[in-house]
Amino acid sequence: MKKLAFEYGQGLMEANLPDSTDVFIPGETVPDPPVLEDIAGETRRSILNPIGMPPIADSVKPGSKVTIVFPDRVKGGFQENSHRKVAIPIIIEECLKAGVAKQDIKLICSNGLHRKNTREEIKSLLGEKTFNEFWWTHQIVNHDSEDWDNLIDLGCDGMGNRVIMNKEVYESDFAVLIGHALGNPYGGYSGGYKHCTTGITHWKSIAAHHVPHVMHRGDFTPVSNHSLMREKFDSIGQYMEQCMGKKFFTCDAVLDTYQRQIAVFTGYAKEIQPLAWEVADRRTYVPWAEKKYDVMVFGMPQAFHYGNGMGTNPILMLQAISANIIRHKRIMKDNCVVICSSICNGYFHDQEFPAYRPLYELFQQDYHNTLPDLEKYGEAFSHNQEYIDKYRFNYGYHPYHAFSMISCGHIAEMNCAAIYIVGAYEPGYARGMGMKTRATFEEALKDAAKYVGNQPNILALPKTFKVAAVHLGMKE
Repeated sequence: MKKLAFEYGQGLMEANLPDSTDVFIPGETVPDPPVLEDIAGETRRSILNPIGMPPIADSVKPGSKVTIVFPDRVKGGFQENSHRKVAIPIIIEECLKAGVAKQDIKLICSNGLHRKNTREEIKSLLGEKTFNEFWWTHQIVNHDSEDWDNLIDLGCDGMGNRVIMNKEVYESDFAVLIGHALGNPYGGYSGGYKHCTTGITHWKSIAAHHVPHVMHRGDFTPVSNHSLMREKFDSIGQYMEQCMGKKFFTCDAVLDTYQRQIAVFTGYAKEIQPLAWEVADRRTYVPWAEKKYDVMVFGMPQAFHYGNGMGTNPILMLQAISANIIRHKRIMKDNCVVICSSICNGYFHDQEFPAYRPLYELFQQDYHNTLPDLEKYGEAFSHNQEYIDKYRFNYGYHPYHAFSMISCGHIAEMNCAAIYIVGAYEPGYARGMGMKTRATFEEALKDAAKYVGNQPNILALPKTFKVAAVHLGMKE
């Protein structure tokens, strides 16, 4: 037997799996492309030579208002040479050289519907120097998608998507996007137009793409760079540029498994997206498997990605399982089985995710048979003042965020014969989301035989939620 350990709460749970089990760990099983040797130098070179638009020196002047939009804590790394910490000071330096007044620069965290980042989190993202120069003068803020004094409604783009965006970005003379081309189950990659489309908009804009009729299409699973969701990202972002009368000055880093820079591309997002993706594809879409698998095995820590409680909040647990299906569907057989460890103890983390428990409880009643049945309540939850106030003033996720996760969670049900949660403290929460429960990996695998037989092809994915994932494909 092959002994492996998978994430489980604050620690690990061991599993004894057949010797035939194949194991994949991002960055280890197949090495990533090499990281940049001179990160600061390559980033500066990219920023000073933008693609498809003029350099900063020719784009701003004394009196120009500058906004720099940077991603929140969910991705991008916290190390001293992370992309945010390297790129933003260079852009500020170039703006100041061109005559921009320091007080005319605003840094905006693109948290979108995520909870706002705390002061300490902002400092960890930007570094001490940038933080101290701009925080105390109120020049670093979180985007607030419910602050109508700082939103502008641009109507609908050519695809009919509602476009509501941050007014300070809209009105600025020079708008910068600091992004990451990192593998993402939602449309292939973060960064590019996905950044502005999800990070500085409103829930009605998010409802144009993070919804069942977009996410349950055949072009969404397995993940690709060419889904309807991706078309919507590009359409909304380019419509913003059309309405603003300017292009976003986009600086995207291609990142590896450990959030380190493989390459940096700067300029017009429409032109740099395909260039960044060409490099990112070599790290992200990994043609590795020699057979298709019946069973996928991995584990969940309590805290990852969206925050503490993601691995115990039953809606987010199922979303995370679906994300793995979306990424790896190319190498999984139809009606495969997922076996995942989680302490599943009923901890929703209600302070950060205030709308999640009520939505979960609503799912348990009133003829709700599948998760998409809940979509009709999105507007009601998103107008609930209690939830809105917790998002705006108390570091909670926006209520509509739960609905985007519900849309994703159903994808596991669409593609799996069964989903097992092993080690649940309170298994009823997993069962309430349609998942099965067993005490151990071995018991779950034994029970799964009724779906996949006694000699299934098993794929084990240790460190699934500890490092940046890839999208696995067939070797041929």
